[in-house]
Amino acid sequence: MSLSPQSINPVPSETVRVAKAAFPKGNPYLTLRDEIGPVFDDADFQALFSVTGQPGLPPWRLALVTVLQFRENLSDRQAAEAVRSRIDWKYLLGLDLTDEGFDFSVLSEFRDRLMAGELEHLLLDKLLQCCQNKGLVKARGQQRTDSTRVLVHRSVNSSSVIHAA
Repeated sequence: MSLSPQSINPVPSETVRVAKAAFPKGNPYLTLRDEIGPVFDDADFQALFSVTGQPGLPPWRLALVTVLQFRENLSDRQAAEAVRSRIDWKYLLGLDLTDEGFDFSVLSEFRDRLMAGELEHLLLDKLLQCCQNKGLVKARGQQRTDSTRVLVHRSVNSSSVIHAA
């Protein structure tokens, strides 16, 4: 797979029209695209791809799909289906409403490339940087979470005992 970074086009007008009609009170993914933008850029992933060979799918889109997949706890098949069928995903990804998406196996191949290139941290780092640039997250700030506080104690035989606090 090769990569020749391209500029990210605006959301197609028909996708905008249908998405705004479908979500008149807003939608988190429409807001993300409108307020923050696509988050990732092909150039972020250039080191993972060859300069020759068959062109691959835009890695900025695959990165966004990977983040959405994690957020919604979807399998690769379910995430690929969401790209084909969900208006809010098409809006965020800047796709035409008639876009057929891609085969689900592309997602695992993309994650394998991230891991092999040791760039898996890039997804969270870029997302946090975009949010920080927009003032949505502050450096050294306190963030709330709904998870239970967990304490881990190491015993003498190196096994871990986990206690919920």
